[in-house]
Amino acid sequence: MSDMNELIAQFQFERLLKSDTQAKTIALLGLIQDKQAVLIIEKSAFNVDSINSSNGISQLIDSVSTINSNDVYNWGKALLHQDLEQLPAAKVNLIYPATETHIKKYDNQQLHYVRETPDMYQKYVVPYIETMKGDRIQWVYNILFHGKESESVIYHDQSEEGFVLLPDMKWDKVNLENLYLCCIVNRTGISSLRDLNGSHIDWLKRVQDKVKSVAFEVYGIAPDQLKVFVHYHPSYYHFHLHIVNAHHPGLGDGIAIGKAILLDDIIDNLILAGDYYARKTIGFVLGENHGLWQIKGYREEHERR
Repeated sequence: MSDMNELIAQFQFERLLKSDTQAKTIALLGLIQDKQAVLIIEKSAFNVDSINSSNGISQLIDSVSTINSNDVYNWGKALLHQDLEQLPAAKVNLIYPATETHIKKYDNQQLHYVRETPDMYQKYVVPYIETMKGDRIQWVYNILFHGKESESVIYHDQSEEGFVLLPDMKWDKVNLENLYLCCIVNRTGISSLRDLNGSHIDWLKRVQDKVKSVAFEVYGIAPDQLKVFVHYHPSYYHFHLHIVNAHHPGLGDGIAIGKAILLDDIIDNLILAGDYYARKTIGFVLGENHGLWQIKGYREEHERR
């Protein structure tokens, strides 16, 4: 495995994919050794645990340049104190080699609110999901069954109904306020919430309870301070849960309505009707770069509704 410093040093910038001023992130497309790469840079949140009276403000701000002042109000630019482990300036994600799917995911795109009927799902989505399995999610199986990323794993129950819990790549593992974990289940027959039915209710409850208890044991965050949800459509079609601190301000659309669905709501819906997600029309936000938007028939049926 190549060192990340070496890979980034070889990164040859091609173009800006996307800049998000609210989330303080940029995504860049480039080349590393003649292969495409996507570099995502996110400015880090403040590590509030490092701010205390004994450290003094010098542990937060190195220097300030005044912009202006008026009466009691003063404003300026600042260089912040940095420490690579506890006070990093930014978090960096590198996808290399990057596929066209990766590039499209991070590229600028128009968004549409789609209402996907069960018929649309069966006709277009089921065949699409099959094309997104195999080698495309081999990295998931590497984590579940082959010990990859074992140094990051927080909890791993290898039984058939178990799961692996690990930090999501969106989290810098420094600021607990931005805690973001991912739970990937061992079951291989569930691609998304569409595959869930009444037989999964007790299992989903057990998984959620265990995830919350592990998060409390490891990070000291109470169960009612966590949000557990799934994405529809997910980034990859192997069932997994997202777990964030309730204080998490959000990152892009990952915690937004039209993408995130609380696990508690999913369980309640399945209690109401065991085949709820097989019969429900699901509304969500879909980008034009997504593979589903490119499928002839899917977009047309959406536009006729």
